[in-house]
Amino acid sequence: MLNENIKRLRLSNNITQVELAERLGVSKQCVSNWENDYIQPSIDMLVKIAKFFKVSTDFLLDLDDKTTLDVTGLSQTEIAHIRQIVDDILGK
Repeated sequence: MLNENIKRLRLSNNITQVELAERLGVSKQCVSNWENDYIQPSIDMLVKIAKFFKVSTDFLLDLDDKTTLDVTGLSQTEIAHIRQIVDDILGK
């Protein structure tokens, strides 16, 4: 559910509703309404939320449960190290 995903992402990033509202340019009440499933964010806002949390809109909408990691600016060697860490954690 979109409302649960927004709240989960906000809490896992240690951000209050007020802080998220300020960063997205909306009111605290708006964030609260999203999280309580009273209203849905607009498509434009959904994209803005996804970009803020660095997730896909499909992830927010529960259409895809894959989590991505932005490695922009890292060298190929650093990316390879990250892949190895992930593989080790997953037991590959």
